[in-house]
Amino acid sequence: MPSAAELVTSLGLQPHPEGGHYRETYRAADILPQTVLAPGFAGARNISTAILYLLEAGDFSAFHRIRSDEVWHFHLGGTLLIHEIDASGMLATTRLGHDVAGGERVQHVVPAGHWFAAEPAPSTGFALVGCTVAPGFAFEDFEMADAAALASRWPMHRELVTRLGRAAPGVRYGAD
Repeated sequence: MPSAAELVTSLGLQPHPEGGHYRETYRAADILPQTVLAPGFAGARNISTAILYLLEAGDFSAFHRIRSDEVWHFHLGGTLLIHEIDASGMLATTRLGHDVAGGERVQHVVPAGHWFAAEPAPSTGFALVGCTVAPGFAFEDFEMADAAALASRWPMHRELVTRLGRAAPGVRYGAD
């Protein structure tokens, strides 16, 4: 199996603002007009987009949310933990990986609006996944969590949110 560094180079991955490395691999040519999208979208969107995304041991995808559903697909490496908090504050962790018999999933959907973060499991050197978003991803639909505010809102998840949060929030699309 190639190393994480070899994959970053051979797949042409770039640093991602939430952590890890990525490259967009697909953007549908067809466009959905704003009139058919859920409230809150500011303009038309491509029907779908896809990226390759790599996280190495010690790195993480910081808590964030997007306005669309996101489907995660396992490709290579070890187990990836996806932590998500729904609107009621319920925390769920999904193990994405190849050990299906051991309870891991090869695909998982994070619903639109859920706060979520991802990290390689403790024994994992890296995980390479794909992420498909529909309606298609646009950075104006992305919100990096303010870790302190999220931890204050759900104090029962403070340790996880603080550990997998970034210092400064990014773009805000939501009012909460």
